[in-house]
Amino acid sequence: MSCNGCRVLRKGCSDSCALRPCLQWIEGAEAQGHATVFVAKFFGRAGLMGFIAAVPENQRPALFRSLLYEACGRTVNPVYGAVGLLWSGNWHVCQAAVDTVLRG
Repeated sequence: MSCNGCRVLRKGCSDSCALRPCLQWIEGAEAQGHATVFVAKFFGRAGLMGFIAAVPENQRPALFRSLLYEACGRTVNPVYGAVGLLWSGNWHVCQAAVDTVLRG
């Protein structure tokens, strides 16, 4: 059965799926799908899969979370992104954007 990430990307899923472990920290199938679509639209499907393939398996969930926060941060603050929001004391704005993405 396809993981929620592969399902929304309409990609074949296998037992050695690189995307499945990246999504386990997100509760709910719909939220996993929303996060995957958002990150894939921002970085591109091939870019997302390339990023994931480039890091060791134990770091992939942290990478996906980082990409999600950066994509949300760049949507809110296109110049400085998530780091700019953290630096300026507006991290709550980035967190709210991530929560909005996860809710759909």
